[in-house]
Amino acid sequence: MNFDFETGEVLLIDKPLTWTSFDVVNKVRYALKKKLGKKLKVGHAGTLDPLATGLLIICTGKMTKQIDSFQAQEKEYTGEFTLGKTTPSLDAETEVSEVFATEHIDNELVIKTTQRFIGELDQIPPMFSAIKVNGKPVYKQARQGKEVALEARKISIREFEILAQEIPKIQFRVVCSKGTYIRSLARDFGLALDSGAYLTALTRTRIGEFRLENAWQLTDLLQELAKE
Repeated sequence: MNFDFETGEVLLIDKPLTWTSFDVVNKVRYALKKKLGKKLKVGHAGTLDPLATGLLIICTGKMTKQIDSFQAQEKEYTGEFTLGKTTPSLDAETEVSEVFATEHIDNELVIKTTQRFIGELDQIPPMFSAIKVNGKPVYKQARQGKEVALEARKISIREFEILAQEIPKIQFRVVCSKGTYIRSLARDFGLALDSGAYLTALTRTRIGEFRLENAWQLTDLLQELAKE
């Protein structure tokens, strides 16, 4: 394949589970340095948590100037909430800290509750996030057991669909604006059900017009970059 990494390329990658977004950037940057014999600007357009998979946009060279515009585009995710429990990180990174009743929850209530989350919302980000307070990422402070007050942010959810239910597990699809935290949606959804919930799986399937089905597997891309 013909790439022009210095002029700039937009690489779509299916981020592997447990990898950070920066792990992927560093791996691609190292592979390009080895291939080209010099350093090149490489960056990603929108972080995915380590326990999430799916579409990660990697920009090289002059295309890194487009990162902000890519980040601003609408996102689509599929995933799984587990009802009746919560964790400090709002996902499976930390142990379950609270348990709630789920006997009152049925399929109809779950579907009805999704309607409360469509439109413009005020959402409080997770404590385990890269948002900075007093110059420090709040996740670092959270891991030290410190409480940090985070302000709610305006977000927009255009679609929130339940794909399958086997309570306490529910499968969902969400189309949302930049800045939406699906872990926070899990927390708020659980509260709206008079219970709890946390995120147990997440895949980003789309950013704007870029789709996961057109993405490289990271191992395949690295093999391609290693070719002479």
